[in-house]
Amino acid sequence: MKDFLVDFSEFFVLVGKKENRIPLSLFLVLCLNVLLSPIVQATTPGDIPRWQAYNIAFLGFVTVALSIYLFVVIFQPERF
Repeated sequence: MKDFLVDFSEFFVLVGKKENRIPLSLFLVLCLNVLLSPIVQATTPGDIPRWQAYNIAFLGFVTVALSIYLFVVIFQPERF
């Protein structure tokens, strides 16, 4: 059990590094996409293929992320 905790603490060190933020963000978006796509597939009327549900969920994430980014850029322009 102690070895597991040591390995898990190394994960937090890896996540904390600045150069690892983009791959970690992409991984989290893909994981959330896997969770969200069955919901999208269930709520759309008619039958749609699974790949189309994944694409719709991914486009939803991209839209939300772009909206948040533009909101921050508009209200905090001195940061950019």
